[in-house]
Amino acid sequence: MKTPFVTKEQIEDIVKKYPTPFHIYDEKQIRENAKKMYKAFSWNKGFKEYFAVKATPNPTILKILHECGCGTDCSSLAELVMSERCNIMGNDIMFSSNDTPAEEFAYAAKLGATINLDDITHIDMLKETCGIPKRISCRFNPGGKFAIANTIMDNPGDAKYGMTPEQIIEAYKRLKDEGAEEFGMHAFLASNTVTNDYYPTLAKILFEMAVKIKEETGVKLSFINLSGGIGIPYKPDQEGNDIEKIAEGVHKVYDEVLVPAGMGDVAIFTESGRFMLAPYGHLVTKAIHEKHTYKEYIGVDACAANLMRPAMYGAYHHITVLGKEDQPLDHKYDITGSLCENNDKFAIDRMLPKIDMGDYLVIHDTGAHGFAMGYNYNGRLWSAELLLREDGSVIQIRRPETIEDYFATLDNYWDIEL
Repeated sequence: MKTPFVTKEQIEDIVKKYPTPFHIYDEKQIRENAKKMYKAFSWNKGFKEYFAVKATPNPTILKILHECGCGTDCSSLAELVMSERCNIMGNDIMFSSNDTPAEEFAYAAKLGATINLDDITHIDMLKETCGIPKRISCRFNPGGKFAIANTIMDNPGDAKYGMTPEQIIEAYKRLKDEGAEEFGMHAFLASNTVTNDYYPTLAKILFEMAVKIKEETGVKLSFINLSGGIGIPYKPDQEGNDIEKIAEGVHKVYDEVLVPAGMGDVAIFTESGRFMLAPYGHLVTKAIHEKHTYKEYIGVDACAANLMRPAMYGAYHHITVLGKEDQPLDHKYDITGSLCENNDKFAIDRMLPKIDMGDYLVIHDTGAHGFAMGYNYNGRLWSAELLLREDGSVIQIRRPETIEDYFATLDNYWDIEL
């Protein structure tokens, strides 16, 4: 079962000030989950989680996680600026991007961020733009297919990210010659994995590559970044990941591969977004229409502009009708938004309790890649973001977009004569 962290009574009180739709996050659970992550990896002296800003780009969220020891994983200028304005700088930032504009390398260098190069050609670009820093990282792509226990998880050979084994060896040689002194490695081979074996399997690949790098170049890595990829159980019958077992698995491989190679002081980094935030966010919306044609439809005041994943991937997000948690799931509905696209559906043929107009629906697991993937199609406006504080109070951490916001970039263009 998935249980909302807000009740019908709470939402009825919240909407008096903040109308639906909105995303709301649970501060208490966010902090508790961050503590679990750090406790699980406490065996590694240098462990650090760099929260993937792209998952939930909100300053309040970044500050909460920073208080819990987390840095930020940034991949664009805007994410770098957001980190800077949250006073998150220096080694607290990992800058991992691809097809990177020169000015973004320069800004990352200005902040003292650890720059993670996606391609060997970026060495020259970085050198010409701002020079090679003392601390640098390279992104690795082993190619082929990535499998766990004979199950294909993803296909790195088709991914645009990272360097081949031959390229990354050459990259470290060149970076060393250019004066770099501290080195790291990064890789991202699969997304949203719901298995305790992902990180340990990935770690073994990276640890073995790290030993090879040391043997062939003399470069001893000081950190290895496992990136993200730890998923969550979006469906209620799925078993979630156990971060303690995951960390234990990484520790075992660490002791088997790195320690005998004289690399027992390598720091382990992670860049979780979904695992850190997704379960602790809800999209709250209200039923405003019902339609009885070839199917039964419930129209809500949110749409794919507020949560793109179901429309884009056919992704499952569990739905709770507040106040009807104990009623039988005896009605089959499509839950739809207002966009002029037939894929604007939060659920298709979903069994739910009878929904009446005015009912509030909680769409679960939207704390990551929810609000962040919003857009303005049909002129639909971005919603507010709220935070449920540890003391039970609720604050707005991003106001809803207005019509004037939507038209703001058209200032002075209304009177153009054609």
